[in-house]
Amino acid sequence: MSAEYNFREVEQKWRNFWDENQTYKTEIDHSKPKYYVLDMFPYPSGAGLHVGHPLGYIASDIISRYRRLKGFNVLHPMGFDSFGLPAEQYAIQTGQHPAITTEENIATYIRQLKQIGFSYDWSREVRTSDAKFYKWTQWIFMQLFKHYYDKDADKALPISGLVTQFSKLGNADINAACDEDTPIFTAEDWNNMSGHEQQELLLKYRLTFPDESVVNWCPALGTVLANDEVKDGVSERGGYPVEQKKMKQWAMRITAYANRLIDGLEEVDWSDAIKEQQRNWIGRSQGASVRFKVAPETVTEGAPAYIEVFTTRVDTIFGVSFMVIAPEHEYVPFLTTEAQKAEVEEYVNWAKSRSELDRVSEVKKVSGAFTGSYVINPFNDEKVPIFLADYVLAGYGTGAVMGVPSGDQRDWNFATHFGLPIIPILDAQKDIEKQADNTKEGKYINSGIINGMEYKEATATLTKWLEERGLGKGKTQFRLRNAVFSRQRYWGEPVPVYFKEGLPYLIDEADLPLELPAINKYLPTETGEPPLGRATGWKYKDKYEYELSTMPGWAGSSWYWYRYMDSQNEKEFASQEAINYWQAVDLYIGGSEHATGHLLYSRFWNKFLKDLGLVKEEEFAKKLINQGMIQGRSNFVYRVKSSVGEGKKPVFVSAGLKDQHEVTPLHVDVNIVNNDVLDIEAFKAWRSDFAEAEFILEAGDKYVCGVEVEKMSKSKYNVVNPDVLVDRVGADTLRLYEMFLGPLEQAKPWNTNGIDGSFRFIKKVWRLFYDEQGNWKVKDEKATKDELKVLHTAIKKIEDDLERYSFNTVVSTLMICVNDLSSLKCSKKEILEQLVVLMSSYTPHLSEELWALLGHEAGTVSKASFPKFEPSYLVEANFEYPISINGKVRTNISFAVDTPSSDIEAGVLANEIVQKWLDGKQPKKVIVVPKRIVNIVL
Repeated sequence: MSAEYNFREVEQKWRNFWDENQTYKTEIDHSKPKYYVLDMFPYPSGAGLHVGHPLGYIASDIISRYRRLKGFNVLHPMGFDSFGLPAEQYAIQTGQHPAITTEENIATYIRQLKQIGFSYDWSREVRTSDAKFYKWTQWIFMQLFKHYYDKDADKALPISGLVTQFSKLGNADINAACDEDTPIFTAEDWNNMSGHEQQELLLKYRLTFPDESVVNWCPALGTVLANDEVKDGVSERGGYPVEQKKMKQWAMRITAYANRLIDGLEEVDWSDAIKEQQRNWIGRSQGASVRFKVAPETVTEGAPAYIEVFTTRVDTIFGVSFMVIAPEHEYVPFLTTEAQKAEVEEYVNWAKSRSELDRVSEVKKVSGAFTGSYVINPFNDEKVPIFLADYVLAGYGTGAVMGVPSGDQRDWNFATHFGLPIIPILDAQKDIEKQADNTKEGKYINSGIINGMEYKEATATLTKWLEERGLGKGKTQFRLRNAVFSRQRYWGEPVPVYFKEGLPYLIDEADLPLELPAINKYLPTETGEPPLGRATGWKYKDKYEYELSTMPGWAGSSWYWYRYMDSQNEKEFASQEAINYWQAVDLYIGGSEHATGHLLYSRFWNKFLKDLGLVKEEEFAKKLINQGMIQGRSNFVYRVKSSVGEGKKPVFVSAGLKDQHEVTPLHVDVNIVNNDVLDIEAFKAWRSDFAEAEFILEAGDKYVCGVEVEKMSKSKYNVVNPDVLVDRVGADTLRLYEMFLGPLEQAKPWNTNGIDGSFRFIKKVWRLFYDEQGNWKVKDEKATKDELKVLHTAIKKIEDDLERYSFNTVVSTLMICVNDLSSLKCSKKEILEQLVVLMSSYTPHLSEELWALLGHEAGTVSKASFPKFEPSYLVEANFEYPISINGKVRTNISFAVDTPSSDIEAGVLANEIVQKWLDGKQPKKVIVVPKRIVNIVL
């Protein structure tokens, strides 16, 4: 064997071994405790992985390997979230079917993932775009359509039971999640309805239903976009303008689960930041719904009788000086007077270009338009002007807000901007010092209704006053809205629905999966229908039109962890045996950017499946870790501005000299930069327009690049391909280095230059087993106490750190352990064999090779047991006492730790050095502090 570690040969050997022997294939095994480790599965982009992507995967793989060593039966699968917009956009540009692009991208990902040595059970791989998978996504959709949410039972129940109740009792006593405008009807009313009318009314209760809602519409992409796909009013992909538009969309009644979604956060070990994001997104608040009568003198025919608002502070209603409604509100045309029509139309068109995020987040920016109409404050009969403002959203609450400028900063900004009155009110929470008696909660003197009352009593009194007059009611409001479940795209799951007389019906379950049909173009039709409108002869039973929108990207990702449990099952999404055994995900690792998207929708679907008795757990993931982003380390070259222009040779000046010139910084490919020094010839070859470039160098011989830490991105040329590093220093080195960068949850900059330290460590480990001539030097000799102490110190620290997911500190511990063993010239099999097991979670290829060389040719280190910590090896046999004479330490003397104090005193006084300092004097006092110090007082 070579003295140098041949990582390329060893790593390829063990990757082949794992594949051929299906080393990580997992079956149900009731003799072992289970542990389910899951990564948020990736979308397979054409660019493949960069070094930032594997960070979470390496961490989850380390825990998977560690849990196996601890005796767990570990499920650690991988798959692909393979429906999505990028593949469709590529299909639009090239005409190539998205399935072909997706397949090619997945092949690249699998190659790269296997190359890094992940212990995935590839026999369980899933792809959301595979009809065998999305058959069950469609099936779950069908169950949602067949159920409603019963608030008394606090769970989903079959819609068939609701029909029975309607036919016998009507709906007056039904306490269910339903549309706000659901009418009250008797059993007689129901039974007299036509079948069409009954089905139309049931849509107001179903957990998934067609709904007209305001969406982010991107004309250039021809599709609706989710909020997280829109940045600064344009699409994240392509940068196309996005407008707010009312469209008929499928919706999911996630709002029915709002309380359970908030309360369930107490059951999971997720970060406080993620929990708080979800709580804020759901936005549970207690308050009152208030009806403001519309003043009739200025409105047009068709205007509402009143505008309803929700407020958490009904006690401030005496300070209302204006009403604001959303620009896209359905009442706008009827509330706009002729004099204000032009201004309102201009404002409505402007607001369409604004994303929801921009509209609700820009607190200081004020915009709006007066409709010309008024409402009446129910408490004091004051006329209140109605304005439009883009900070109010039609889809949230009633799409209307009462403006109280003396109690709210945004309202104050708005009132000040438009010259509206600011009516002073006494706020029991904010203006206690103004109250006459200065009591804890204050007392109100706004109105005769609540004169002298404290805050809670005033709120209850006003709410009761409204309810008695039919002008409002107490209400729990949620910021959460029903989830839009449609995309006007081709590359997504078809919705298993057909339409008859304008109403949706489910296809037969026997007809699942409803597969995507072939089409000739991937654009919307000329008449504005989604791409599926191009399918020829695509009709249910050859006569009914299918739903032409497809499901959103979050559909398949809202339940995929169950499919991993039983991925080949053709009869159900997973067997009850598999679900009962694997239950919930024990550790889920992925990005925090999914807090209010995937993670929220997944919790919703999981609770629904639990209601149906199909799964056992209320929450799908017990523990969640959000890995931080690995940031790119960008390099820059500096072009002298005077060298820009037609016919001029580009001139670049080194970073240390750039202040002597007027320059333009340009990103440069980090792969042609080494330790910030540019490879000039590679740079010339990189871009043809720089082939004749000239360079002003530092110290006459090198071009030094500028440096900046930024997001890793192709546009910044700072993407580092893991393939290059695996070829250069090996997968084990990459794994070690990524973990060594810092705590998993924190963002950290990438610096390829630092990876060499991890590579040197790998080689140092190898030298514990082979000498410089390549001779095997491991011996079957008894380990020394010092060697055992080093090993067991590492065992304890590594076990403690992995139990608390401190991945970077484990690398430090391994390095210290190897350094100490090297210093002790340790070559004992008893020690090194356990070191190999300790390292195997981080460096699986190297560990497998050394494990085999240590005599385990027939097995794999993944089947070993984690070393058992023995505290006795850390207990010191002797203690070295500092000997203090009159307050100064003069020497140190070692005694066995169990030596009696009297013997320690005698030994100290007999010591030659102590005798010298005593100089024949008899000590006044000798104080022995066991295992601390000996003090001699003369």
